[in-house]
Amino acid sequence: MGAYALIAIVAIIVYGILRFNRDDNQANQLDNHDREALFEAQRERDELRERVQVLERIVTDANSSDARKTQRLTEEIENLRRSEGKRQGKSTEDVSE
Repeated sequence: MGAYALIAIVAIIVYGILRFNRDDNQANQLDNHDREALFEAQRERDELRERVQVLERIVTDANSSDARKTQRLTEEIENLRRSEGKRQGKSTEDVSE
């Protein structure tokens, strides 16, 4: 083997090592990007879980027996106010005649 062949073999090996390292670095960069995407997805998942918990609490609180009682009382009070307002309206009409 001549000196040129030995230089060519060493050059091919060095080129292969450099190429391998470059490809490995690119794979690591993709891994960093993937990690960032994973953290973002986890953060978004946590936010969505919190929102679902709030919605569940709203739905279950609105359908609880206490909430229904409160709603019935509120409706009764409003009905009484309306009927009282109608009575006062009629009494003022009687006075104005």
